[in-house]
Amino acid sequence: MSKRDYYEVLGVAKNASKDELKKAYRRLAMKFHPDRNPDDKVAEESFKEAKEAFEILNDEQKRAAYDQFGHAGVDGAAGMGGGGFGGGGAGMGGFGDVFGDIFGDIFGGGGRGGGGQRVNRGSDLRYNLDLSLEDAVSGTTVKIRVPTYVACKTCDGSGAKKGSKPQKCSTCGGHGQVRMQQGFFSIQQTCPSCHGRGETISDPCNVCHGQGRVEEQKTLSAKIPPGVDTGDRIRLAGEGEAGENGGPPGDLYIQINVKPHQIFVRDGNNLYCEVPVSIATAALGGELDVPTLDGRVKLKIPAETQTSKLFRLRGKGVRPVRGGPVGDLMCKVLVETPVNLNTKQKDLLKQFEDSLHSGGKHSPQASSWLDKVKNFFDEMKF
Repeated sequence: MSKRDYYEVLGVAKNASKDELKKAYRRLAMKFHPDRNPDDKVAEESFKEAKEAFEILNDEQKRAAYDQFGHAGVDGAAGMGGGGFGGGGAGMGGFGDVFGDIFGDIFGGGGRGGGGQRVNRGSDLRYNLDLSLEDAVSGTTVKIRVPTYVACKTCDGSGAKKGSKPQKCSTCGGHGQVRMQQGFFSIQQTCPSCHGRGETISDPCNVCHGQGRVEEQKTLSAKIPPGVDTGDRIRLAGEGEAGENGGPPGDLYIQINVKPHQIFVRDGNNLYCEVPVSIATAALGGELDVPTLDGRVKLKIPAETQTSKLFRLRGKGVRPVRGGPVGDLMCKVLVETPVNLNTKQKDLLKQFEDSLHSGGKHSPQASSWLDKVKNFFDEMKF
């Protein structure tokens, strides 16, 4: 009986990558494995066919020979031993062997170092940094002290006392994981003896007590770019905790919090401030010195300015941290009522008030408000 094309068996193209081959084989193995299809000869033959195709195409030399000469170039090359299926034969392998790497990815967690030792990436750290508005807008460089774990210098991170070495774990054979069979599923779990390290330490380091890491306070210099705002994060790669067993360090994230300012309020790229003006300045007009983050500027107040009017000073706000136009400074005018008047000032103010009632419309908002009140009461009449 002629054999089917191996690419056709796996359902992949002839230029398929190894990852695509593996994915296709896993799908077929899950479907046809004898552990899932007991006493099903058709499924058994389909599994054998898929396994043979994968073994040939996953090997670069065998795949090249197959691509050039077809089945004639690889006959006898596939390791199709005649083992049984109940416990997993030598050639076929148990169901857990087929999917061991799948469950290893899910339950294993860390990677592997040299010699099968399990390595773990260090934890990320967070540092909360309070900044003044001035530093947040202009940018600055700060020194921060961060508590973290670093590799032990006494044992070079091995955890073993100087002059000794960690030993391969006898329980897991140095893999850091043990396999548990549950029906046709094989699940890998962290080794209870070495806790995933793959090694045991009989003579631990006196400084780190076998952990391979020690806690330290380290000082870092962090550059804060102009325009940052509350909620922004700055990442310092590799400045987190040291990894276990020589694993890569984590990262440090600086969380920005901009402190409240005594004059300005920030909203996005714009700044807001309140500017008190006297009744005389609001009525007659004038100029005021207004603070900005770049220094003082003159703000022209036109005559008859009403309270709460907003004046925009363009380009006096914040330059966005990610680029773009600079924001504006919005100045809100608050007309102040004079206090602590003496008798003469009160008399003058009374004369001024009487003069306003002698004729003319001098209070546009009051007149408009009184009209609204009159209409309100008129509508209430039945």
